[in-house]
Amino acid sequence: MFDTMILGGTVVNADGQGLADVGIRDGRVAALLAPGETVMARSFIDAGGKQLLPGLVDAHAHLREPGLTQKEDFESGTHAAALGGVTTILDMPTDDPWTATARQLSEKMASATGRLHVDVGFQAVVSKSCDSLDDLLALSPVSLELFTADVPAEYLFDSLDAVTEILRRLAGAGPVIGVSPGDQSILEGSAGRDRGGDISAFLASRPPIAEAGGIARAVLAAAETGARVHVRQVNSKLGVEAWCRLQSMADVTVETTPQNLFFTSGDYETAGAKLKGSPPFRRYDDVQALRHAVFEGLITIMATDHAPHSAVEKSAAYGSFADIPGGMPGLQTLLSVMLDLVAEKLVALPDLVRMCAYNPANRFGLGRSKGSIAVGCDADILVVDLNHSTVITDAEQATRAAYTPFHGRRMAGRLTDVFLRGERIVKDGVLIAPRRGQVVRSAT
Repeated sequence: MFDTMILGGTVVNADGQGLADVGIRDGRVAALLAPGETVMARSFIDAGGKQLLPGLVDAHAHLREPGLTQKEDFESGTHAAALGGVTTILDMPTDDPWTATARQLSEKMASATGRLHVDVGFQAVVSKSCDSLDDLLALSPVSLELFTADVPAEYLFDSLDAVTEILRRLAGAGPVIGVSPGDQSILEGSAGRDRGGDISAFLASRPPIAEAGGIARAVLAAAETGARVHVRQVNSKLGVEAWCRLQSMADVTVETTPQNLFFTSGDYETAGAKLKGSPPFRRYDDVQALRHAVFEGLITIMATDHAPHSAVEKSAAYGSFADIPGGMPGLQTLLSVMLDLVAEKLVALPDLVRMCAYNPANRFGLGRSKGSIAVGCDADILVVDLNHSTVITDAEQATRAAYTPFHGRRMAGRLTDVFLRGERIVKDGVLIAPRRGQVVRSAT
């Protein structure tokens, strides 16, 4: 006897796809059966002609709690995620205060409990003092985050020596170490040259060479220390080339975001503040190089860097373009945008699952329960109809930002149902079973 049977769908995993009926018991996938096999269940879901994908795992998102809840909070951010098929969010530590100590992480986990529509794992930042590391690790954060530019001094590791020494200390600690590949020297040099406050000055302060140098530094330090490293958001041709040449030297993975495949720096002239973020969007040839890397399977993870701000903050007057709060929402649109890339044939459905579910779950210590439709895994399942399309609109966004950079675009495919641990939480674009999310922890 199963709690639920999902019948007639095509199960898509990272290693392929095929017709199967999915039996769910006690919140987990209990069986994958040949279509039409006689079974008993308390409820049956007809998914004939549709695709069944594992719930997406967004490895890079900012839910803005504590301290920044005018931008987003646990309830609004996870609501948006649920509507978009993201059933697990890995939340970054750059809130107010930053999540750097065991106490801060414990309080954040406690605050989230009972307020989540999907599951959330928390990431902690590495500080220079690195106090009480054992106590922090005892809480099983899904990553430790290392920053190399554009952050407060307490969290800034701005040289190869600094990065290598902290990785040496952290190697073998357990969770993967996320490295944001900037270059503080270029930021300081650009500021010293006083280029002005326009868009071109912002782009000049964060050139592709800063990203490429940051990637090289992260990979070399990982090779030297044996640390497991995940390189955050790459989006330049030079950065991609550095990654491709160096990745085999160490245990490293890399991510990009969907928006990096669609927008260029030229779009700032029309969309302005809504698209402002870091790293900045690049030129057309950078976008094409990144798309080619995705096509060739060279990008490990597709994440959103969901980083919303309130409409008031984005629309205010600022002294320079660089002063505009950086970031944009993305949780609710990740699946839609990726399905459109499938329609473009840039990726296949198993590639989508690999980059957006299987790889992030495994890299961040959740692979025993997330990222696959397989016996024993959590029954986090998306039902997708590829015979229909979806128009993305600002009005439908659940994020506090109340907009999406993809407004007005028609995307291939439609998400009809979302299951979280076997419970249907979204049906036809409506959240129907609120606050079933849990705090999840790394099993590494």
